Amino acid sequence: MQRKTTRPRLIQAMMDVLTLPDLRRKILFTLGILVVFRFMAHVPLPGVDIVALKSFFEQNILFGMLDLFSGGAMTSFSVVAIGIYPYITASIIMQLLVPVIPRLQALSQEGELGQQKINRITHFMTIPLAALQGYAMIALLRSQGVTIEPLGSLTIASIIITMVAGTIFLVWLGELITERGIGNGISIIIFGGIVAGIPEIVGRGIVSAGQGQPGGLIAYIILALAMLALIVIFVEAHRRIPVQYARSTFRGGRMYRQSGSTYIPLRVNTAGMIPLIFAIALMQLPATIASFFPNSQFWNTIYNLFQANTALYNGLYFALVIGFAFFYTMVIFEQMNLPQTLQQQSGFIPGVRPGKATADYLNKVIKRLTFGGALFLAVVAIMPFIAQRITGVTALVIQSTAMLIAVGVALDTMKQLEAQLTMRRYEGFLK
Repeated sequence: MQRKTTRPRLIQAMMDVLTLPDLRRKILFTLGILVVFRFMAHVPLPGVDIVALKSFFEQNILFGMLDLFSGGAMTSFSVVAIGIYPYITASIIMQLLVPVIPRLQALSQEGELGQQKINRITHFMTIPLAALQGYAMIALLRSQGVTIEPLGSLTIASIIITMVAGTIFLVWLGELITERGIGNGISIIIFGGIVAGIPEIVGRGIVSAGQGQPGGLIAYIILALAMLALIVIFVEAHRRIPVQYARSTFRGGRMYRQSGSTYIPLRVNTAGMIPLIFAIALMQLPATIASFFPNSQFWNTIYNLFQANTALYNGLYFALVIGFAFFYTMVIFEQMNLPQTLQQQSGFIPGVRPGKATADYLNKVIKRLTFGGALFLAVVAIMPFIAQRITGVTALVIQSTAMLIAVGVALDTMKQLEAQLTMRRYEGFLK
């Protein structure tokens, strides 16, 4: 039953979570899995100069961001160096293929059994993607002179197999969290890597202040807090589309029409992190290719143009995020097939005729919402560039992308705990 107390709502909710045996067990299980993940992130692979590797990641924004997500697993060249990114890539590919391939589309409509088959295909697809990414990482490190000595074919093969096994192991840990813990397991693994990198970011800020940049550091903190508040607002923002349902029932030999009303919540940021991932991968492709040809003047020019501190890079990055946000949102919206679902459930939007008129109305609304969400994502993408120009602090970089992921995962986990507490008639975290 609900407890009456004078304690603050958040503190009381946290105490209620810890006093419930099943919730306490789930939280401890999730924390235990994260400890295993952090342990694996510090088990190194052979053949790499760690000091040179760390310097390389600090100079490359793509690998620097991926290293932040992995909690330093890349800079230590650990057995889980490539993390769960191959699985995320496979999931994105499957999401794009489902509406295109009739067989996959039929599986998606078979309920839980069909979703299990799609997940199995995603797991199988993860293996070659992980092997390809592992080989590409080794080849890139060798081209940058990061490897200590020439690696033989057998050594390279063993390293790639270990990396693939590390990725599959992390995916398994994530699924264990989803099944027995709290929150989405894959997201929690990424969240754990981001949180593990916070102490290093704070350390850089302290060093910047000690080097005569206290004003810039204060401006950075204010800008980071403002961005954090903006991210929370946009992650939770949605528009409610009113929907009414009309049903006919027979009682006592007579027909009665009953009506009910609800709403469809259309999120402003429907695409989530996918546009940022696509855009940054595409923007880093020219510089990554150019790094394989250090002696070519043409490729050196390309490499310099596509650095994260240039206006050209950030302008193209801004435009690509907006384009990918519109593309991915429309793909997701088509998969939802809301007009047909409403018609099958005898639902309608007040003032809008069912069928094509409803589809046109929803398309118009989602495009307007997507413009706001895409603009928000694009600003988040180039925020490190803007922050460095405003404050002049280059030693500390606001990883706005990582902050967006962390906020989204934290809010989703709190909502799941809120639902668990509400089921047991306790007050939750949120109002």
